[in-house]
Amino acid sequence: MIEIIGTCVDDAIKIERNGGDRIELISALTEGGLTPSYGLIKKVLENVNIPVNVMIRPHAKSFVYSHEDIETMIEDIEIAKDLGANGVVFGLLDSLGNIDEENLKLLLKHTGELEVTFHKAIDESVDIVKSISILKNYPQIKRILTSGGKRKIEDNLEIINTMIRESENRMIIMLGGGLNFDNVEYIINTTKVREVHFGTAIRVDSSPFGDIDEEKLRHMKELVSFHCLSPNFRIQLR
Repeated sequence: MIEIIGTCVDDAIKIERNGGDRIELISALTEGGLTPSYGLIKKVLENVNIPVNVMIRPHAKSFVYSHEDIETMIEDIEIAKDLGANGVVFGLLDSLGNIDEENLKLLLKHTGELEVTFHKAIDESVDIVKSISILKNYPQIKRILTSGGKRKIEDNLEIINTMIRESENRMIIMLGGGLNFDNVEYIINTTKVREVHFGTAIRVDSSPFGDIDEEKLRHMKELVSFHCLSPNFRIQLR
């Protein structure tokens, strides 16, 4: 499974056309992703058939949210649900860096049948393994997007493998945030993950302002989907 960040309708069409399996729809890629507008969600869903998971993040200041922020997030979840999104993506911490369970429960009351991804807020938590043990108690949470902490993803492989073990197959650990053509072979071989997430790595000039690079995306899809499933998995970079 290869999930690609999309920021506009054109992105979404290119992602589907070139083999992306799922879209994480956001605005403000340079801010790490914020909630897209009603109009953007609607038009993307009208133009693609692959699953679309909508970012629910009202601001980029932190992952600590006020009462008003939570009310905003609930409204945005309801919009995504009403428009027919596949899922929603959010993450929230308390002021001490722990999972904010009180507000998490409030959001999950509104997700219904939507898939829930807890995003890279977990990498900012004070104890990532403890955070996994908390999140796996909520069956609505289908996956966690992580790079294993604040360091480069290739430096976090030990903790990523611990996260995978701790999840006990109750949730998917999806890797993203620093995956690229230079490290994806080694990381997939080491962790055996089966869901990966890409943003700037498949854009022109690897820039958050660049368009989706269709050739890069096709190549990445080939690498992840075909070679990864082979018992002799090995990526040959072109």
